[in-house]
Amino acid sequence: MSTLVAALRGAQAPGSVSGRCDMSRASVLIRTATESDVVVLRELWSDVLRPTTREEQLADLRAVLVAAEGDDDCRIVVAEIDGQVVGAVHLRACVVSTLNLEPMVRTFAPHVMPGHHRRGVGSALMEAAAAFAEERGIGIVGAAALSASRDANRFFARLSMGPVATLRLATTTGLRQRLPAVRQSRMSAVPSGRHIDKVLAARRGRRAPRVIS
Repeated sequence: MSTLVAALRGAQAPGSVSGRCDMSRASVLIRTATESDVVVLRELWSDVLRPTTREEQLADLRAVLVAAEGDDDCRIVVAEIDGQVVGAVHLRACVVSTLNLEPMVRTFAPHVMPGHHRRGVGSALMEAAAAFAEERGIGIVGAAALSASRDANRFFARLSMGPVATLRLATTTGLRQRLPAVRQSRMSAVPSGRHIDKVLAARRGRRAPRVIS
């Protein structure tokens, strides 16, 4: 397999991506996404877009593409086989977290079309992420995957990418509704805990050796 990183680093205009990764089963072309890709990007990323109408999702993707075009630290990459887009990933140079300011490239939604798995598409997308990080001298690459996606998490594990954090989401209304119940549960547990402490203290007292003078 030829090295996509070398292809991406050779004779390209700043901020551009274009390279071919020759696989034993397919030849994967990597390039920067354009507005003409919004329909196929919606198909690829349907499970990570906000749940709304098709038109609004397409408008969201157009806005994301425009924002990426004007941001040197952001890039949307697509993978093609025989002129057909079969994968995509969103890349952003950022920091590990709000408190950990270590530079990192975050790869979000590295998705591959059904029927094109195990053809080197995912590897080509992640090689593009590695090249994006190397261009900026960044030593960490992170990936976000849906917790329910076993294939994606296994793929990242094979790349030595270990789990660091879990992102949990709730609606604001749902959070507000659950907080009183959590507080009540905690308060009701306090007396029972004190009762257990008293019982244990009494047992210890009964077991204590008697001193005979």
